[in-house]
Amino acid sequence: MTGPPRAGGHVCLSYDEPAAFEAAARDFLAEGVAAGERVWYLAPAPPRDWSFRPELVRLGDHYPEAGVIDPAAGVAAYAAATERALADGYLGLRVAAEATPLVRTPDQLDAFARYEHLVDRYMRGAPFSALCGYDRVTLGDEAVDELACLHPVSAAPFRLFALAPGPADAGLAGELDWETHDLFARALARADPRPASGEWVIDADRLTFIHHGCLLHLDAYARAQGLTAVLRTRSVAPALLATLMDLTALRVESAG
Repeated sequence: MTGPPRAGGHVCLSYDEPAAFEAAARDFLAEGVAAGERVWYLAPAPPRDWSFRPELVRLGDHYPEAGVIDPAAGVAAYAAATERALADGYLGLRVAAEATPLVRTPDQLDAFARYEHLVDRYMRGAPFSALCGYDRVTLGDEAVDELACLHPVSAAPFRLFALAPGPADAGLAGELDWETHDLFARALARADPRPASGEWVIDADRLTFIHHGCLLHLDAYARAQGLTAVLRTRSVAPALLATLMDLTALRVESAG
């Protein structure tokens, strides 16, 4: 399991046994029932011995199971489903989806990772939450980490996630060391920020370590996109590193 489900939010769960996903989905969706939300369960088999009945949705009815997801279309579909839930008198929509079949090929994985961050942005301002399940035995550690790192709740080495409208556009948590610098570069490309101001502000208050190579990745990505990345952190180390490096598109600011 890559992180304990919490009330609402966007949670990534990896597992070795299908029963682990079903148990986590039960607890996650039960919270939704108690909160007055519509709850959907998308999995290969119906749940067993639950105290409530979620709406059972076939994976192929909501996702292109044999193809590659269009990230924007995927978000739009959940936005429409959330609006229908509200119109039907619910307070929101909560989904537990076993998504392993959607990310079996490299193209599927890349598109779905982009979708994960895009739908995370939608969740920041809508009564929609999701538990995304991935079979680690089937997919392998590397593929699961590529997906998990784009969720605010997971046990990936680091997490890059959206924030509600406010002083920062995105959040960054965990550790960015040398072993994760390639994963971080892929996560940046999939996040595809497009701030109207030209500055992409990242709240890194929960980031415990960042390797200088990851600062270089962030600077290079922002420069290629015509942006200025602003990393806000309480740690003094990133600012000290930045002064020693030729960073033209990254500014490190104190979050204190």
